Amino acid sequence: ALMSALETSLIIAAVATVVATSIALTAALAIIRGKNVRFRKLSETIVNLPLLLPEIVLAVATLILFSLVGVQNGMVKLIVAHSAFCTPFAFLPIRARLQGMSLDLEEASADLYASRWTTFRRVTLPLIFPGVFSGAMLAFLISMDDFITSMMLSSGGTTTLPVYIFSLIRSGTSPELNAIATLLILASLVLATLALVVAARGSRDNA
Repeated sequence: ALMSALETSLIIAAVATVVATSIALTAALAIIRGKNVRFRKLSETIVNLPLLLPEIVLAVATLILFSLVGVQNGMVKLIVAHSAFCTPFAFLPIRARLQGMSLDLEEASADLYASRWTTFRRVTLPLIFPGVFSGAMLAFLISMDDFITSMMLSSGGTTTLPVYIFSLIRSGTSPELNAIATLLILASLVLATLALVVAARGSRDNA
């Protein structure tokens, strides 16, 4: 049961991280680098909306939406809900990185007749990669740690690790629970250290 819950959480977190980071990167490029973006503040508020709402409200609203649409697959519901909830956490580091990046290199690339895709792939993305990586790691950790949304939307066969840990706590502490908590803390420390190293290396390379 423990390994099944861990596998479910890892699958959901991995897919949600990819989806949330892709949406956050696209939104950051459109909002920060867009030249004719109307309602810029409104667009940024919509992206950050999951941060402004209590998680229980978002979870209940998502549950009602899936009931109206008729989605029954628990894995799909969790992936969609986690992706929506994690998007602003991935968006904030990417936006900060874009705002702090000079336009000189992108303009030089355009002067050398590079296409927008080539400029993004060869210039912009390498420069903002530390922010993208930090946002992805933050989204992954938030998804792995999410309990309220997972508790509301999980069904048979889609029990996530936080929900499984909660079921263990209800029956009292045990060596298994202590071991799980220790491993989660160690994994969080490893990911946080890796994100800091990548961010520091990116800042040194830019300098």
